[in-house]
This record gives sequence, structure tokens and C-alpha cells, in this order.
Amino acid sequence: MKGPLFRDRFLAGSRGEDKNLLARAADMAETVLHRGQPSVTDFYDPYHAGLVVSALKTAAGLAFRCDGGYPGAERQRVVICPGYMDPGDADSGLGFLSISGSFHGSRPGHRDFLGSLLGLGLKREKLGDILVNEEGAQAVVAAEVMPFIRGHLSRVGRWEVSVEEIGAGDLNVPGEKVRTLNASVSSLRLDSVAAAGFGVSRTKMAGFIASERVHLNWQVRNSPSQPVKAGDVISIKGRGRVEVAEVKGTSRSGRIFVSLKRYY
Repeated sequence: MKGPLFRDRFLAGSRGEDKNLLARAADMAETVLHRGQPSVTDFYDPYHAGLVVSALKTAAGLAFRCDGGYPGAERQRVVICPGYMDPGDADSGLGFLSISGSFHGSRPGHRDFLGSLLGLGLKREKLGDILVNEEGAQAVVAAEVMPFIRGHLSRVGRWEVSVEEIGAGDLNVPGEKVRTLNASVSSLRLDSVAAAGFGVSRTKMAGFIASERVHLNWQVRNSPSQPVKAGDVISIKGRGRVEVAEVKGTSRSGRIFVSLKRYY
């Protein structure tokens, strides 16, 4: 399937930024089919990677996989191949860097590392996950920008740093802590469920939502009344994320019992 029909199938139901993203993916997929060679997207968050994967599933003659450098990576690139190829054999175009320095007392955090990388003029789409550790951080990046970062990144905030190339096997992936919470909420609104999951008042959560700090399934939501359901993921910058694991039922007084998984 090629041409306008192929593109229309990819873009069905999309709009705004999502439509632009899927249009680029459609062009890439058509090129893969035409040339018979694999290609790799930029890094996407789980929501946008999921959009691309869903669109690819509608197209015949293609194979694909997602790769963020390690199992469970949040930001991933989508490798698109002709259907007769094993996508596991295709290069996903990832580079791995160690960013280290002499830190005394206070030390840079994720925001500092990301800000310094973006300050070099890089686009967010070229950067994968940044794993902060005691020595500094390890970063998964697009292989094509790795030499540029090595040659230009010398400071992170007020700290001097050095940058070295490492292998995927050298990544020190921190273990993720998960806590299961059973709660009752007045409704399956975003502010109510998020307040229960993050342990803050509903009023405070409404403020987080209004300031566009809250994401639902990796999309910014600024409406406290946005409905949520089982399987949804609520995240707040700097506070981790909460998954709505199960909606269990309703009490006699009308409160709704939910099971939540809090990831730290």
C-alpha cells in the first residue's frame, strides 16, 4: 500500500502535533518500503511512540520494534524495517554517554543535565533517557549527535564535567520502586485520583494540573475533571508516576475503590 491511501491510513483520526508526527512516520515508512532499507525515528515518549506503533500495525509489508537502550526505557526510537527483515537485526542508532565531574555537597539533577544538553542547541527528540547517578549521569542519545555532545558539553550548570562514550552494557539502570495503594475516591476525575495516588490534597493537585505539570498517558492535561480509567498513567514532573491498576467498585456512599501503583 503506497501513496495517498497509505498516508491516509496512517493519519486516520489524528490532528495537531500528532498529525505532524504521524505524517513524518508515514513518509519514513513509505521510504522503507520503496528502498527496502530500515530507518529509525527520533526518540518519543511512550504516548507518541505508541501512536507510531499503532499506525505501523495498519500497514502491510513492514516490521518494527522500539528501542531506548535498555528494558523499560521511557523514551524510545522506533526502528522500521521491510517486513521480510528481522527488526532485531537493524541498528537502532543509539549512542551512550557518561557525563561525570567532581561534585562536592550539592550535585546536578536530571533537570540540570537535560537543560545543559538542550542548551547546546540539541532537539529533545535526539535525547533519550538520562540516568542520574553518584558520579554524574549516563545518557542515551541519537548516535548522530554523540560526537557533537562529546566535543561541546563541558559544563552542567555550575559544574565542570567530562564526557565519555560507553557501551549499552555499561548503563547503570536504577531499580524502580513500586508501591501499591488502595484508596477510595469521590469520582474518577484526574484531580481526585491523582491526589490519592500522590498523597496530596485535591486542591493542591488542581494547582499542579492548572500549571500544566500533570500528564495523563504522557499528554499534558489542564482540566481537573478529565476522566481516568484503569490502565491510565498519571505523571508529575519530579514526582514519578501513578498507574490506575484497577477500579474495584463503589461503596454504599458512592465512593469508588481503586488500586493504584505508585512508581518512584
